[in-house]
Order: sequence, then structure tokens, then C-alpha cells
Amino acid sequence: MTKLTAEIAVLGGGPAGYVAAMRAAQLGADVVLIEEKALGGVCLNLGCIPTKALLTTARLISDIKNTSKEHGIINELKEIDWETAVSRKDRVVKNQLYGLEQLLDARNIKILAGHGKVVSTNEIVVATAEGEVHVQCRKMILATGSSPRKLPIPGNGLPGVLTSSDILSMRDLPPSLAILGAGVIGLEFATIFSAAGVKVTIIEMEENLLKVEDEEAGRELLKLLKRQGIQFKLGADIQKIEQNGDFLSVSYLLDGKIQSISAQKVLMAVGRKLNSNMFSALPLAVDKDAIVVNDRMETSVPNIYAAGDVIGGKLLAHLAFAEGKIAAENAVGLRRSLDYRAVPLCIYTQPEYASVGLTKTEALKQGINPRIGLFAFRNNGRALTLGEREGFVRVVADESNVIIGAQILGQDASELISEMTLAVTVKVKVEVLAEMIHPHPTLSEALWEACAGIIGKPIHKI
Repeated sequence: MTKLTAEIAVLGGGPAGYVAAMRAAQLGADVVLIEEKALGGVCLNLGCIPTKALLTTARLISDIKNTSKEHGIINELKEIDWETAVSRKDRVVKNQLYGLEQLLDARNIKILAGHGKVVSTNEIVVATAEGEVHVQCRKMILATGSSPRKLPIPGNGLPGVLTSSDILSMRDLPPSLAILGAGVIGLEFATIFSAAGVKVTIIEMEENLLKVEDEEAGRELLKLLKRQGIQFKLGADIQKIEQNGDFLSVSYLLDGKIQSISAQKVLMAVGRKLNSNMFSALPLAVDKDAIVVNDRMETSVPNIYAAGDVIGGKLLAHLAFAEGKIAAENAVGLRRSLDYRAVPLCIYTQPEYASVGLTKTEALKQGINPRIGLFAFRNNGRALTLGEREGFVRVVADESNVIIGAQILGQDASELISEMTLAVTVKVKVEVLAEMIHPHPTLSEALWEACAGIIGKPIHKI
């Protein structure tokens, strides 16, 4: 048995954990970081980064197949070498992982590779390849993340039934793919594989896309994804999966009738379960498997902090970054809190969807009489030059014209949302953005026009 001491022990090396470790080390703390699998967690290895690498491939395929002729480029897509696309994705992940390792090393953070189990408020036992290591610490930060969830239905373990982790390593394109779930994960994988020529069908229990976000944007996105060839079975209650020769048959209840579709592969994209089984020895307050924390990331046990997916809420890597940072700062004695009003969400479909703050519906529920500014990308010069005229910007302001939310459906929505995130964070009034000079021609002018619309000063809109 080996003993190791540290001021702060961080359990989990994903976005929340490694940011917490680096921030604590920046502030002078002696830190040990414990990770069972790969540093960077799901985001770097099996989520944000690899999916965006493949979405870039999908976008290139789509441009060659559908857009090049419009630009006078006579081209033909003869073949897709998916093995090469996946290998490129792996290189992107490997390069970023190397960079992360260098950053941790530069901050003198001790890294333990192995399964960590909390046995007391100041001790974690780590099962490493060389044997057990007992980590003694004054404080600890729990950042164990989440894992793909499978529907508890017959056939969920059949060969060919994949999780989001499994499908990223698939080296060949299947002729058909059924995706169970139309959340962020399901929609992004549908975008990837549909562009690559796979027949994709999404089966979803809800009757609308983006129901918890923006139903209007959901209806528009549904129309655009259908135009790309993605099929949808909405309002469907999935019953079971069965083997049917070389294919899998998915049965679901829709409109009072049992129906089914066949596909070579089935992707489970029905959400994630929180990894909260490593610290059952602690008397933590837990709500539906999520560790309960306050706005300083403090748990119900003194000197124990938690951050990232394991505390529930919105399971977003950038939110985990922020939570990990706040946890570290409080662990070293600072007093910091996190403002959850301005957490952006991005869905990397084609086109993208992004939002921050309140929607019109949410504002009304909170007793706010919202003022709405709307501008369509079809009226934006840059969008027309890019051939990306679909979508819109909606800005939500309160009665005093303070920006409290925004929703964007369109090209580069994930980049544009940061201007609105800043506005919500510092409580900017719409007049500021309506008068601010935006470069021309840019997509960001749609934000300016939406704000100008609230105060009755739109330029490129009747």
C-alpha cells in the first residue's frame, strides 16, 4: 500500500475536474488529480471534440454534394472513406489530450491513473495498475461526470445497439441507423451520419424538437433536418429491440399502434446517468443521483466540493469548466459563486441552434412581460453570400429593455451566442447593441437588427 498526501484531491479528470485541479494549483494549492480512464473525460475523448471533428467532415460532404454546383464548382462525390475520417478525429483528440497533459504537468499536478473510491471525508483509495494508493487530503472536489444511459427495454444489449461512446469508434458506415432520442446527442449524430449517406431515422417520445428550449426553433429545425433526408418518428414510445437477420428491428407505440423499423445499427441517445457510486461512504445530500451543492459548489459535507455533470442540471462541458473553477477557488479559501443566468447551450446540427438566458415562454412564467426582437437570416447579406439563409435571431428583453435571453437558429449560432451571453451576464440594454457598430457584412448584424427591432429602429426589416 502506498500513501500520498495533498491539500486538495480532485476525483475525476474531465472538464470540471481538470479545470478545478489547474485553478487550485494556480492559486498555490498542492493538488492530486485522480482519473480512471482518459484525462479530458467524455468531452475530450468521447463527446464535444470528436463529434465536432466528424461534424466538420459531415459539413464538407454536404457542401460537395449539395452546395458546390451553386458556386460554379462542378464536382462529384465518388466515395467516402470513413476510416480516414475517424482516424482524423482520433488525431484531433490525441493532439488536444497531449496539450492537456502538458498543461497539468506545467502546474506540477500529481496525476493518479486508476479507479478512485472515497472512504472518508479526507481519504480516497485509488486502485492503480501498480496497486492501491491511499490519498490523504484536507479537501476534495468530486467531479466524476456521467455515462451514457440505455433504455430499460428488451434487446438493449443486442450486438449493434450502440451508445454514443461506441458509435464514435465505428470504422465503417452502416447502410441504416435508428437513433433513439432527439436530444442534443441524437440530433448531432443524425447530422453526421445522414450527411455521410446513411439512412437515419430518429425515434423520440416527445412530439416536438427542442421542447424545453424553443418550440418555434424546434419546428423550424425539424423542417430543415427532414429536408436533409433525416426521418422522424415523434411522439413514439419505444417498446423493444429485436434481432431480424442482419438487421435490428425497433418496435414503438405511435398513434395507438405498434409499429417498427429496421436498421443495421441502433444508437441509444436517451440521456446520461450520473456517476455517483464512488462516494457512497460520504453522508452527502443527493437528489435523484445528483450531489446537492450551493452556488459555491459546496456539498452538505464540510470541505467536500462537487462540480460538473455529477451535480445534475445542464450537462454541458463549458458549465462544468465554470463549476470546476468555482469549486477550486472556494476550496482554497476564496469566496466565489456561480451565476447560472447566462449559461449558453449549443447544438451543432446543420444549421446550428444556440441559446442563452430566458425564452419568451420562460420569461412569462416568471411574471416578466417580455419584449421580443426577431430578425431572419434571409434578410442578412452575409448569410446570403454564404448560402445559409435559414433561421433567425430572437432577442428577449424585460420591460426595461435589459436583455434577458436570446435564441439563434442558423449558421455559426454557436459562435454568435457569445455576444448575447455577455449581454445577459452584464445586463446590457438592447439600446447598447442596437447602437453598437457591427462589421458588415457579418452574421452578427442579425443580433444588431433584432435588438433594434425591440426599440423600433430596424434597418433591414420592414
